[in-house]
Amino acid sequence: MCEQKSPGFLSIWLVMAAMAVMLAGIVALCLIWPGEIRQPDWQLPESRREFWRTVFYALIIVLFPLSNLVRFVLLRLNQTMPGDDPSSKRYTSTVLITLSMVEPAGVFGLLLFAWGDGLNTLYIFTGLAALGFIIHRPKPDEYRSILEARAAIKPPA
Repeated sequence: MCEQKSPGFLSIWLVMAAMAVMLAGIVALCLIWPGEIRQPDWQLPESRREFWRTVFYALIIVLFPLSNLVRFVLLRLNQTMPGDDPSSKRYTSTVLITLSMVEPAGVFGLLLFAWGDGLNTLYIFTGLAALGFIIHRPKPDEYRSILEARAAIKPPA
């Protein structure tokens, strides 16, 4: 059980914080330098922006439940998969994969802003990405369940 206090769990939080800072950086860049981000030759007509906004919303609607399913499957694999990888490494990869599935929502907002949409669209998409970060944050109970399941599988030495 000494693995539960490993620095691996802290590293997951640090990576998540870095991803959140990147998301906040997207919004900050758009607020500070909107003219540089919205180049005139990048502007799309309203009908094209509506099309891409709809496509991006549809992708998010698919990605959020899919990321929950992927997280569930990866957690079960972390518990049952044989191997010598430490539990912290397994759980870190699970959290990173699921976070990387929801972070594109913020990038979608940046793209739409660069194509001429307003700040409201940017806020909505980055808010959805932040919601995904909250949903897929590292959870001690999940990590503990991986440790317990792997301890039950390992034969005593």
